[in-house]
Amino acid sequence: MQRRDFLRFAVLTPIAASIPAVYAATSQQTPVTEPIPDGKHHRFELSHQHFLLDGTPFQIRSGEMHPARIPHEYWLHRIRMAKAMGLNTIAIYLMWNFLESEPGIFDLTTGRRDFARFIQLCQQEGMWVYLRPGPYVCGEWDMGGLPPYLLRDPTIRVRTKDDKRYMDAVARYMDAVAPRLAPLMVSRGGPILMVQIENEYASFGHDLDYLLRLRAMWQQRGIEGPFSIADGLAEIQKTHTYVPGAALGLDGDTDFAAAQLIAGEAPVWQGEGYPGWITHWGDLDFARGNFTGTLRKLLAEGRSFNMYVVHGGTNFGFTAGGNAHNDYSGFEPVITSYDYGAPINERGEATADYHAFRKLMAAHVPHALPAPPAAPPTVHFDEVYAKPFACIWDNLPMPARQVEKPNPNEMLFAQDHGMVIYRKTLSTGGMLHIEGLRDYGTVFSEGKYLDYLSRVEKPGLHAMQHVDVPPPANGAGAILDILVDSFGHVNFGQAMYDFKGIVGAVTLDGEELKDWQAFPFPLDEAYVTGLPPMTATSSIRPGMFFKAIIELDKLGDCYIDMSAWDKGYLWVNGQLLGRYWRIGPQQRLYCPASWLAHGRNELLVFDMHRVSATPISCSDRLQG
Repeated sequence: MQRRDFLRFAVLTPIAASIPAVYAATSQQTPVTEPIPDGKHHRFELSHQHFLLDGTPFQIRSGEMHPARIPHEYWLHRIRMAKAMGLNTIAIYLMWNFLESEPGIFDLTTGRRDFARFIQLCQQEGMWVYLRPGPYVCGEWDMGGLPPYLLRDPTIRVRTKDDKRYMDAVARYMDAVAPRLAPLMVSRGGPILMVQIENEYASFGHDLDYLLRLRAMWQQRGIEGPFSIADGLAEIQKTHTYVPGAALGLDGDTDFAAAQLIAGEAPVWQGEGYPGWITHWGDLDFARGNFTGTLRKLLAEGRSFNMYVVHGGTNFGFTAGGNAHNDYSGFEPVITSYDYGAPINERGEATADYHAFRKLMAAHVPHALPAPPAAPPTVHFDEVYAKPFACIWDNLPMPARQVEKPNPNEMLFAQDHGMVIYRKTLSTGGMLHIEGLRDYGTVFSEGKYLDYLSRVEKPGLHAMQHVDVPPPANGAGAILDILVDSFGHVNFGQAMYDFKGIVGAVTLDGEELKDWQAFPFPLDEAYVTGLPPMTATSSIRPGMFFKAIIELDKLGDCYIDMSAWDKGYLWVNGQLLGRYWRIGPQQRLYCPASWLAHGRNELLVFDMHRVSATPISCSDRLQG
């Protein structure tokens, strides 16, 4: 099944009528004010089927947002938006692979990675925190937050206690983040109420001891709990992976009575409720949700909940994940925007849902809600033409890697993202077939573009078909080039070993081709900033970089319209906004004001098909 299909299409059963007496009393006799994180030590407990804060029943009204998806300059704004909607808690994922780029190389303090600062801002604004640190999070994030460097060993098994290599990496991650989290726990005067163990494990495995091991590892590092799990009810019932004593968060389900039979004396709540949904490349439109009725019931009956997501943000850079069937077919990469149909949209504006949810919550919270902060300003620029700047074929990294077969990026070059060129000299033509292309390739013979192949199967694409390669001219050898671009690694289900590049045989008229050259293109900062500009002898063929300059006399957020382009990447002043693709539905990429500068701004585009100057325009919205 696809990511959260078991949640999205689950029957939403009526919320149990027999609400615990203390909840019913609390909803009818609410105090004048709610407790807030005030720097003092508090006691948060899971007891008698309730959340208790300092011995008093406490309703968690949570909305999820992810620091890694929000420009850090806007963290405070987004937190205040959630508070003004009526929430009292912010739920956050920590994306392990965003914090550890290579084994043992961590960045926990710069920009969007400084999660401790985000949590402190929540406390500053009187908001509690529900922490979801993984190690696996899903979240439509590249490899579900697990570091793709794990795939450099093709025999590794993830999300299991039985692979020491994986568990040693998990321990290293916990060793890095736990010292920053422990002082922020509620028992030590911080805002973190509760910590989730892994995420939706019942949709992957059935080893309860793995979850117990993770809990023990956090406790050994000073994260005492309390703890929670989150999953679909049917999956937990099937796999028996409920962690005794943990809060049981239902993802999408509202059959609290059935879940309570599993949780015993621990509380049951809605760990993920969906006001929106995932959008993939090639979908007909942006996904939307309808959460008003569920929220109304949750509030009326005093149930705790976590809205996934209250604000989605953006999958900047290479961070967007993908979904696939367990046999790796049916691959659907996630778009760059993580707007998700959330009540606070991608650039921080209140939507119609926001106002509807705020009205509902205002009738149930024991205090007047603050006014929502104004949305950040926008900026516009006139249409500009991005002109050819450099060609990837003139900037091949040397020397090439000699390989018998075109193996994956991770194994060939320890490269987690970006592109690879596979090159072979052919003495004859024929029908070319690539087994295991991940995820999109353009094919060339003697520098001439022949066709593309795509792992994604959507209307308007010819996915995984053969390419007819002409015979070499005059009987001489012809150079075959396959430029392979990758989307994010699969983030959900059994297809977690989603190697990129070419992972199977390449055949010509049924005969396997061997002895290749391979060239890595990580598209990282070092490569992109080192590109020399074109000269009179430079190549003009698909695989071009383009550059445009815009002048700004004021700053603001904007959406950069790439609808005139085909498929590729967009950088603004050296910052990779993310991927674009003509198949949509996303055609505009969000650019925050903080990534722009007064005066001169440089737009750099890499497109897999364009060869001539192409227009770029500006908008203040993702769509419409």
